[in-house]
This record gives sequence, C-alpha cells and structure tokens, in this order.
Amino acid sequence: MNPTPAPLFDALRPRLQRIAYRMLGSVAEAEDLVQDAWLRWQAADGDAIDNHEAWLVTVTTRLAIDRLRAVKAERTQYVGTWLPEPLLTDTAPSAQDQLERADELSYAFLALLERLTPDARAAFLLREVFDTDYPELARTLGKSEAACRQLVHRARTQLRADKPRFEVAPQDHMRLLQGFADAAVRGDMASLTALLANDAELIGDGGGKVPSFGKPLVGGRRIAQLYYAVWRRQPRLRMEIVQLNGAPGVLRFIDDVLESAQTFEIDEGRIVRVHSQRNPDKLAALSATWAARG
Repeated sequence: MNPTPAPLFDALRPRLQRIAYRMLGSVAEAEDLVQDAWLRWQAADGDAIDNHEAWLVTVTTRLAIDRLRAVKAERTQYVGTWLPEPLLTDTAPSAQDQLERADELSYAFLALLERLTPDARAAFLLREVFDTDYPELARTLGKSEAACRQLVHRARTQLRADKPRFEVAPQDHMRLLQGFADAAVRGDMASLTALLANDAELIGDGGGKVPSFGKPLVGGRRIAQLYYAVWRRQPRLRMEIVQLNGAPGVLRFIDDVLESAQTFEIDEGRIVRVHSQRNPDKLAALSATWAARG
C-alpha cells in the first residue's frame, strides 16, 4: 500500500478547515476534525484514490455531518442561546477567500446555518459556497442528485427569509459601527438609541459561564440602555473595531480583558441585530490571537 502524500494534504488543509468551520461553527472543533481527516488520509492507499481532493472533501464533509449530529444533541442542553465561535479575519484575504464571498463567512450567516439539518447544511455549503457541482455533491453525500438538489433548494428557501433586505457598503458599515462604538465608550445614550432600529434585537451567548440573556433582547432603546449600563458600571471600557468573519465587528474589553466579540447586522442605515459572543471558552482562541498581535 502506497501512503498518501503529506504535501498534497497540507496544500488542501485550508480548504478543509474552511469547510469544517462553516459546518461546525467552532475553530477548535474544525481543527480536530481536519486532524481526524489527516489520520484517515495517512492510512489510505494513495494509488487507489482517483481524485485526492474529492476524497478529502468527502471524508471531511462526512466527518463534519457525523460530528454536527452529535453536537446538535449536545446543544439542546446548552444554557441559553448557542452562537458560533467568532473568527478574527484581519489578515489580507487569499484568492480562495475572495472567491468564497464575505457574506458566506459572516457571523449572521453562520448563525442562520444552525437552523439547518446536518445534511442540508453540508449540501448548501458545498453547492453555494464551495461551488461543488451536483454529481460531485451526490458522491460526497452518498445521495442522489435529485435529493441533493432538493436539500439545497430547501436550505436556500429557509435561509433567504432571514437575510437582510439590503446589502451594506463596507465603508457605510464601518462608519456606522465606529459611531456606535464611540457612543458606547462615551455612554452617549441618545446616539446609541439613534443608531439602533426600533425593533433591533441583541442575541447573546454566555454558555452558562457568564450572565447573558436566555432569549433575544428586543427593542432599540432597551439595547441602548444595556450598553449605557455597562458604561456606568465599567469605567475601564474599551471597544476595538476589527474584522470578524469577514465584516467589521467589535471586541469589547473591560479592564483590558476581552469580555465579548460583537457583530452587527445593518438595514436601512440602522443596526437591526447584534450577536454578542460572551462565552469565555469561545473567546479563548480569539483572545490569544489578538494578544499575539500586540
């Protein structure tokens, strides 16, 4: 048996990591899964594999489906709302990252994907994000082409209803977010309220480790009051604007410790939804990456 070549796996590892992260919403779990794919790759007979890339994508996808089925059950016992682990994406995008549009890495998109079944999530991601054709998709999932088309269609329909109605230009997103962050560190209640839609919602994930809302907090003024209360209680408050999952987001520090990573959805010039990741376990890798940057 001829072993499979390590350099080829290393070249494909970033693609496999992207698939696994979008499937699982966790950087650490994605890394573990890709390592599992590596072990299977090492044990495989390279001469018996016709298409190495297709083989690796299939193995990674099927491992991700199995893992997602397991964690779906675990997440029913999760304290509060489960949100994905945010990904710091400040570095210059690769050609592959540019091909996979930023909105398909966005935090809002990953949160929406949680509503899909594992098979539907895999089918939608491989077809819509990674441009896999239907014959290859059918081989990867072990289903008929007709079944795959139906999975993708249903997933597309399910996700479309909750997407923002209007695309926001990056400079407009950044300008609004900068204004919001400035108002938050000044405790400017009027400006905070003005930047939030009347029916805005804040969705937080504390994971039972830190206080958070068990369900979304709805109402622009109520959300503004929450940010104002944090400013009143925490004089050493700092907001850093960064790129999270390919879009401007905020890291909120209290006493120089990362307290939350926040992403914002904008519609018609106002913030309509805030995702606030506060679970320390899901902030650990991001915090370490930020600290390493000095």
